[in-house]
Amino acid sequence: MACVADGRPTESGRRMIDAVAKGARTPEEVAKVTGLPLFRVRGGLRELAAAGLVLETADGYQVP
Repeated sequence: MACVADGRPTESGRRMIDAVAKGARTPEEVAKVTGLPLFRVRGGLRELAAAGLVLETADGYQVP
Protein backbone atom coordinates (compact mmCIF):
# COMPACT_ATOMS: atom_id res chain seq x y z
CA MET A 1 0.00 0.00 0.00
CA ALA A 2 1.45 3.34 -1.06
CA CYS A 3 2.03 6.16 1.39
CA VAL A 4 2.32 8.86 -1.25
CA ALA A 5 -0.02 9.37 -4.21
CA ASP A 6 0.28 12.27 -6.63
CA GLY A 7 2.88 13.86 -4.34
CA ARG A 8 0.52 13.87 -1.35
CA PRO A 9 0.44 11.50 1.61
CA THR A 10 -2.24 8.83 1.74
CA GLU A 11 -4.15 8.12 4.96
CA SER A 12 -1.44 5.77 6.25
CA GLY A 13 1.21 8.29 5.18
CA ARG A 14 -0.55 11.03 7.12
CA ARG A 15 -0.68 8.78 10.18
CA MET A 16 3.06 8.20 9.96
CA ILE A 17 3.84 11.89 9.46
CA ASP A 18 1.64 12.74 12.45
CA ALA A 19 3.44 10.17 14.61
CA VAL A 20 6.83 11.59 13.61
CA ALA A 21 5.61 15.14 14.27
CA LYS A 22 4.55 14.06 17.76
CA GLY A 23 7.99 12.65 18.57
CA ALA A 24 8.18 9.09 17.21
CA ARG A 25 11.61 8.85 15.55
CA THR A 26 12.25 5.22 14.67
CA PRO A 27 10.16 2.90 12.51
CA GLU A 28 9.46 0.82 15.61
CA GLU A 29 8.12 3.85 17.49
CA VAL A 30 6.01 4.93 14.51
CA ALA A 31 4.59 1.41 14.17
CA LYS A 32 3.67 1.35 17.86
CA VAL A 33 1.97 4.77 17.73
CA THR A 34 0.09 4.16 14.48
CA GLY A 35 -0.73 0.48 14.94
CA LEU A 36 0.57 -0.20 11.42
CA PRO A 37 2.76 -3.25 10.73
CA LEU A 38 6.48 -2.55 11.03
CA PHE A 39 7.21 -3.70 7.45
CA ARG A 40 4.67 -1.17 6.14
CA VAL A 41 6.08 1.61 8.31
CA ARG A 42 9.66 0.97 7.16
CA GLY A 43 8.67 1.13 3.50
CA GLY A 44 6.31 4.03 4.10
CA LEU A 45 8.91 6.15 5.84
CA ARG A 46 11.36 5.54 2.98
CA GLU A 47 8.65 6.58 0.52
CA LEU A 48 7.76 9.67 2.56
CA ALA A 49 11.44 10.62 2.80
CA ALA A 50 11.88 10.25 -0.97
CA ALA A 51 8.93 12.61 -1.43
CA GLY A 52 10.46 15.13 1.01
CA LEU A 53 7.61 14.77 3.51
CA VAL A 54 9.87 13.49 6.31
CA LEU A 55 13.63 13.69 6.78
CA GLU A 56 15.82 10.74 7.71
CA THR A 57 18.51 11.73 10.21
CA ALA A 58 21.09 9.83 12.25
CA ASP A 59 18.56 9.75 15.11
CA GLY A 60 15.60 8.56 13.01
CA TYR A 61 12.97 10.56 11.20
CA GLN A 62 11.65 14.08 11.65
CA VAL A 63 9.21 16.39 9.92
CA PRO A 64 10.96 19.09 7.88
